[in-house]
Amino acid sequence: MTAARPHRSSRGGTGEEFRDDTRTVGARSLPRDVLARFTALDDRRSLAALAKTAGIAACAIVVAARVWEPWIVIPAIFVIAAQQHAMFVLAHDAAHYRLFANRRLNDFAGRVMGSIAGISMCAYRVIHRLHHNHLYGQQDPDIALHGGYPRGRAYLLRKLAADLTGLTAWKTYRYFFGAPAVNAATSTRQRPLDDTAPALRQAALRDRRGVLITQALLPVVFLVAGGPEGLVRYAVLWLLPLATVLQAILRLRAIAEHGAPASLDSPLRAARTNLPGPFTAFFLFPHHVNYHVEHHLYPAVPHYRLPALHGELASRGMLDGAEVRSFRETWQRIYAERSAAEPVL
Repeated sequence: MTAARPHRSSRGGTGEEFRDDTRTVGARSLPRDVLARFTALDDRRSLAALAKTAGIAACAIVVAARVWEPWIVIPAIFVIAAQQHAMFVLAHDAAHYRLFANRRLNDFAGRVMGSIAGISMCAYRVIHRLHHNHLYGQQDPDIALHGGYPRGRAYLLRKLAADLTGLTAWKTYRYFFGAPAVNAATSTRQRPLDDTAPALRQAALRDRRGVLITQALLPVVFLVAGGPEGLVRYAVLWLLPLATVLQAILRLRAIAEHGAPASLDSPLRAARTNLPGPFTAFFLFPHHVNYHVEHHLYPAVPHYRLPALHGELASRGMLDGAEVRSFRETWQRIYAERSAAEPVL
C-alpha cells in the first residue's frame, strides 16, 4: 500500500498521525491554500453540534419519562439511539482532533461524549488510526465488521436481528475499548498498540477508567432525579437503545461506508459516500458522516465542511469513478447475493 502524507490534524510524531489517503488522486490533490480553508476549525459550529445532539437526547428522555406510554416510549427509544450514535460520531471527530482547536478542550469534549455513550474516545483513536492509515490492508481492524459483503439478504437480516436483541453489544464495546475483532478471513487479531505512540496508549488507559466511572454514575443520576422509577427509566430509555437499536445503526453505517467495495486500491472505491434522504440522514448519517470518501481523502476536514469539500472535489473531477451512491443503491448492493453483485475483491 502506498504511503500517504500526514494530514494537518496530526499531533506529535509517528504513532499519533492520521494520514490523508490520496492514492490514485495524488496528482490532483487539493492545493495547500484550498485545503487550508477546508481544514480550518470553527469552535462555534462544533459547540452547536454538541448542543444539538445533547439537547435532542435530553428532550426525548424527559418527554418519554414523563408521559411513560408505549406510543411515546417506543419512538423515543429510536430517537435516543440515533442521538447516542451522533455522540459516537462527535467522539470520532474528537479522535481526529477535529472538534476544537484547543487540544485539551477537544479531547475533553470527545471523552465526555464517548463516556456518556459508553465508549472510550482515546481507545477508539488508537484503533481508528489503523483503519485510516491501512484502509482494507492487513492492519485494518474494521474488516471484521464490514468485510465480505455482499453476503445475501438473509445473512444481513440475521445480523441485524442479533443486534436488535442485544446479542452483539458486548463486541461493540470491546472494540471501542481497544480490542479489535478477529478477522474471519485470516483468523488473526490486530494489535493496534504495535503502531501507537506511548502518549496515546496512556491516554487510552486513563479514558477507559473514566468511561467506567461515568457509566456507574448515570444510574445514580436517574435515581436521584426520579427515585426507584428513575432506574426503570434509565434501563428502558438509555441502556435498552444503547444495547439494541444503536448496534443495528452502527452495523448499517459501517457496511454502507465500506461494504461490498468496488475495489481496494483507492479510497475512491474502497470507501463510499452515501446520499441519504432526511430520515436516513437523521438515523444513520448524523453530522455529515455520510461523506465518507471525502473523509478518507482528507481526514483533517471537520464534519461541518464535508458537504462543501464534496462539491469542491466534484468540481475538480477528483470524485470521478468514486463510490458516490444514494443510500437506496447502497442498500441494494450490500444485501445482494454475491453472484448478483459486481465483483468484490
